[in-house]
Amino acid sequence: MDAVRAVLIDIDGVLTLSWQPLPGAVDALREIRDAGLAVALVTNTTSRTRASIAGTLEGAGFPVTAEDILTAPTVTAAHLADRSPGARCALLNSGGDIGEDLAGVTLVDDGEGDGDADVDVVIVGGAGPEFGYEALNRVFGHLQRGARLVAMHRNLYWRTDAGLQLDSGAFLAGLEAAARVEAEVTGKPSPAFFAAALGHLGVGADEALMVGDDIESDVLAAQRAGITGVLVKTGKYLPQTHRAASGTPDHVVDSFAGLPKMLGLAK
Repeated sequence: MDAVRAVLIDIDGVLTLSWQPLPGAVDALREIRDAGLAVALVTNTTSRTRASIAGTLEGAGFPVTAEDILTAPTVTAAHLADRSPGARCALLNSGGDIGEDLAGVTLVDDGEGDGDADVDVVIVGGAGPEFGYEALNRVFGHLQRGARLVAMHRNLYWRTDAGLQLDSGAFLAGLEAAARVEAEVTGKPSPAFFAAALGHLGVGADEALMVGDDIESDVLAAQRAGITGVLVKTGKYLPQTHRAASGTPDHVVDSFAGLPKMLGLAK
């Protein structure tokens, strides 16, 4: 652990559950920051902006600012600016207005009655009530007419205080099969997402840890990028998913509260 200079941390299921701090998480993050380690909160959350997330976490006592947060929408905006500048994009996403984190992206209003809108790229974010038949069928139409499919992530589910909830990965698989396309994934587990986080912190992969509750998208994906992976047994963690995973985490801890001890920082 002596080589560790930075810690990448998933938010939902690691630091918080339904935006409420998990036991010991606030103090653990303070210990990590007080030890001089760089921190980036890396999240596939697509329902809130970086500023909104930072405000909620600060209000709960976490020592973070918006600059510490990297979201799937911000990486998606950078991806589109690089690969498809000026593209007309239709967004299917549940939650609040994330336009602030999609700066530079041209969004087309393809609501009901405008299903034939000229769309170059379909962007799929997190799932929710907006993922009804009409909305999904409009997206299917765009894809049939040649639009590219960009997914902010392909998580199958996430955990809230009401239990596991279905996420957009389940819908994404159907769209890919029906339209015979393959989505470009910009959030975790995309290698580009982890590269962006390392670049943001100015560290190499061998100097960083990734802490997450999703063994595939957080931990094993980070390990494939050369980052040490740490799985926590909170959030969406399930023993059966752990057993059936495509690889083995470098480290497993009960919760984020145990990370300072693992790093040799605990007082």
